[in-house]
Amino acid sequence: MSDDAVADATLLRAVTSRAPRALEELYDRFSRRAYSLARRVCVDEALAEDVVQEVFLLVWRHPERYDPARGSVSAWLMTMVHHRAVDAVRREATRRRHTVPPGEEGDEWNLPSGPGADEAALDAVVAGHVREALAALPAEQREALTLAYFGGFTQREVASIAGIPLGTVKSRMFTAVRTLRGLLEGHVDRGGEEGPS
Repeated sequence: MSDDAVADATLLRAVTSRAPRALEELYDRFSRRAYSLARRVCVDEALAEDVVQEVFLLVWRHPERYDPARGSVSAWLMTMVHHRAVDAVRREATRRRHTVPPGEEGDEWNLPSGPGADEAALDAVVAGHVREALAALPAEQREALTLAYFGGFTQREVASIAGIPLGTVKSRMFTAVRTLRGLLEGHVDRGGEEGPS
């Protein structure tokens, strides 16, 4: 574990024990990175700021949700930011769909058709297989993949967040992807559909 990762874990323990200024220090340490990621996902500055506030409020209320076996504090925070940002974008899109007036002269405002219930169910099954496969990876490989694919970070940024050399990130990601392919073979075909079990 890098010195930064140890310091982050110590700081989160201080938040858990409600030490004075601990959350403020954690915020100072991660808010810029968190906002940068939220801004990339949300585009809208105000929405990104709301996401960051929501994540740090969640950290204050439930710091015990952090599981060191699943990765670093940094990866945990950035994954939460990514998930909350995606949720915020979806909520905003739904809100806009319900508030946009119909077109002039009685034209109907048509939404593009989404996937049917069968496709949604199939997607959920595939997502379940992927989650199970990710959970089977060693923590350091899962962390690298989570930051890159779900967090939207470059390999160089993953190296900086995790406090490890770039070559180590590349190696972990290569090994993780190869392992995932093996674990998912027979469950998910190249077209993303459920295969024979």
